[in-house]
Amino acid sequence: MDAGRTWRIVAIVGVVAGLARATAAQSLEPQTREAVVEEAQAAQVPNLHPYVPTKGERLMDKAEAILNGTPTWHPFFESAYRGGGLALGAGYTQHVSSFNFIDVRGSYSVSNYKRAEAEFVAPRLFHRRGQLSVLGGWREAPETDFYGVGTGTSIADRSFYGFRQSHGSALLTVWPTRRYLMLQGGVQLARWSLDGGTGSTPSVDNVYTPVTLPGLGTTTTYLHTRATAGFDWRPSPGYARRGGFYGVTAHDYHDRDSQFGFRQVDYEVIQHVPILRESWVLSLHGLAETTWRKGNQDVPFFMMPSLGGGSNLRGYSSWRFRDRNSVLAQAEWRIMVNRFFDTAVFYDAGQVAAHKSDFNLDRFKTDYGFGVRFHTPFATVLRVDVARSREGTTLVFATSPVF
Repeated sequence: MDAGRTWRIVAIVGVVAGLARATAAQSLEPQTREAVVEEAQAAQVPNLHPYVPTKGERLMDKAEAILNGTPTWHPFFESAYRGGGLALGAGYTQHVSSFNFIDVRGSYSVSNYKRAEAEFVAPRLFHRRGQLSVLGGWREAPETDFYGVGTGTSIADRSFYGFRQSHGSALLTVWPTRRYLMLQGGVQLARWSLDGGTGSTPSVDNVYTPVTLPGLGTTTTYLHTRATAGFDWRPSPGYARRGGFYGVTAHDYHDRDSQFGFRQVDYEVIQHVPILRESWVLSLHGLAETTWRKGNQDVPFFMMPSLGGGSNLRGYSSWRFRDRNSVLAQAEWRIMVNRFFDTAVFYDAGQVAAHKSDFNLDRFKTDYGFGVRFHTPFATVLRVDVARSREGTTLVFATSPVF
């Protein structure tokens, strides 16, 4: 075989081998975009695993289940009355149907405040447009603060009174349009038994008389009826970063002895303004409470609108100011740190007066402060506020939103 023929054979073999290698490589490469995606997903499968929540997330999930669900046993931290201090308690829930349940609960506070009650709740009436609550209970508050009537009182005027109350009530809430419009009506029968306070501070019995302080030392039974009409588009009253509530509530307190009967109307506005996709929220609250006497009857001192404490004027003691009318304005700048934790800078201003015409901008009591909130998407688990006023600094612990 000559040399030229040999080189031609070698060239042909090389070309055939190259085509074979190219064909094999091409058969191994993905032919379409879908094939590329499938190949990438297949490569990730060995590395996939279920998400493991952090310890903090697991704790908050448990808290949310307790607050939003109805477990058999659950904690109950609400005091019998404002100013009772830290309260500890527990409740037991029993379902009586798929959604309806009965909750029996009680608490005891560091100031010897006691509370025991049972509540029946039907949360899904009228095709989920209504909710019914029937409540019965008893409470005792032996050391309730009283500083006098009006804004001109001082800390030196502090005295104590105590009371026991047994009560039963029914409250029906209806959302006729499922959203926004809210109607509410209720009735309560309550018996108030007042006596002198205990402790080192003087009892009201030693400072006032039934003539100078209407309602002192009495036992009064009230038939209390109420009706509310409002617009509510918050995700939840327990915790919200958007939406608002605008409502009016009318009360009628009928005293069967015709001594301390009166009427009351409350006007309330709540507005949450989200900023930066709800990372910041400007929250505003306004509340006005007005009372009218029935004929010659008096508004007893223990039922007068009041300001002071962890739910309104946070820089002042509980029940610091009382009178027949009150106004309150609050603003909070809330910053969401994560989905379970917020911080807030706040400012409160309020005033009480015997007559609506007596309100004056120069007489408002104010405070400011800083707070933190631990929460679930629909409820506040713990609220801690540090507030400063002209009367000092107060520390507030609560398991509910301020508004």
